[in-house]
Amino acid sequence: MTTTAQATPICQLADIPDGSAIEVEALVNGEMESLMVYRHGAEARAYFNVCPHAGRRLDYVPGKFLVRGGQIICAAHGATFTADTGDCTAGPCRGDRLRAVPVAVVDGVVRLAGA
Repeated sequence: MTTTAQATPICQLADIPDGSAIEVEALVNGEMESLMVYRHGAEARAYFNVCPHAGRRLDYVPGKFLVRGGQIICAAHGATFTADTGDCTAGPCRGDRLRAVPVAVVDGVVRLAGA
């Protein structure tokens, strides 16, 4: 993955309630992309906001995700993903996974990790 600048900031960790996710728009590989950023304590994970089952967005309305007990649920067809790994554990794409986008939390800021 390449970005226009190494460690590009995309949001504040404090903007994400612990155990939840938000949407951010970020430049990834030269394209503006919708990303889902999930927070688990002091850590963050980012994934393209696309379900591998049918290529639809994961959010049920823009920027609102179904996240329960560390599981992300695709609003379109109910595929369930482990938030920490992106692995699909139930639903139509079981065995597949979300496409991760490397991020790091530095001084409370979630940043794209440069390649």
